Amino acid sequence: MIIDGVININKPEGLTSHDVVGRLRRRLHIKRIGHTGTLDSMATGVLPVCIGKATRAVEYYDADYKTYLAELRFGIVTDTLDITGEVLEENEVPADVYERLTEILENYRGIVTQVPPKYSALKVDGKRLYEYAREGLDVEIKSRQIYVRSIEVVAQNPEENSLSLEVCCSKGTYIRTICDDIGRDLGCGAVMTSLCRTASGSLSIDDAVDLDAVMDMSDEEIEALIRDVDDTLCGYAEIKLKPHRIKAFCNGMTTSSGQYVISREADFISDPRYATSERLRELAGMYKVYGGGEFLGIADINQDKELRPVKVIQCK
Repeated sequence: MIIDGVININKPEGLTSHDVVGRLRRRLHIKRIGHTGTLDSMATGVLPVCIGKATRAVEYYDADYKTYLAELRFGIVTDTLDITGEVLEENEVPADVYERLTEILENYRGIVTQVPPKYSALKVDGKRLYEYAREGLDVEIKSRQIYVRSIEVVAQNPEENSLSLEVCCSKGTYIRTICDDIGRDLGCGAVMTSLCRTASGSLSIDDAVDLDAVMDMSDEEIEALIRDVDDTLCGYAEIKLKPHRIKAFCNGMTTSSGQYVISREADFISDPRYATSERLRELAGMYKVYGGGEFLGIADINQDKELRPVKVIQCK
């Protein structure tokens, strides 16, 4: 029987994240299954999939950094900001485009304001943006702040007017928007031609397993790939609960300050995003709770310094 936990899938091109979850649900015969970060159909790479009780932790992956390898082509602008869209512009590419990149990329490090693409799954008034776009309807898309930890050129191909970038960024970053914005800064436009997510939190492309390979594995082989959910929740503070309070925690009861010990502080407070991200500040007040050597769930501490269960995840 497949255990609860997280499996690192290498999503193939041409499938949506929802498609991947659907195939795994049928193979594993498990209803409770979901992914922690959407990849567009054309994108490949790391797709963390939570199985069983681990699905209760999906919302706590918001602080994960994600790393992408993206290829863009200068001189083209499309409505989707990637190569799959309708071409809106074709422009000459300036001879000095690569020389100017070093200066241009400085604008895309740290806190960056970007406008999400109109062809995206982001919801406005309960409806996804791509639905408005397909119906030819205009809708106001508000800009938002994202955080780019690093962005570097890893390859250049002047003959093809193309470029490869490695980007490490916060959740909610649209890489095709970055490509489009860079192209506009250079005055010639640019379009994303490929995208691979090489890391998501602690999960790496080096450890990701091809979906087709998983579909052909035995249950025992799949179980060997599954990681404990708490092992994949990075950066959280940790609390050890005294043994006699484990059952109370699992029943949703608070625990007084003398009955638990903070064994690790959160990494989030020292993160540059902390000052600007309300969600990160919220997560910085969350704790991974352990009792009897087992991960139990997520909690916070109230004004009376009582440990308050927020999400019981793996209590037996």
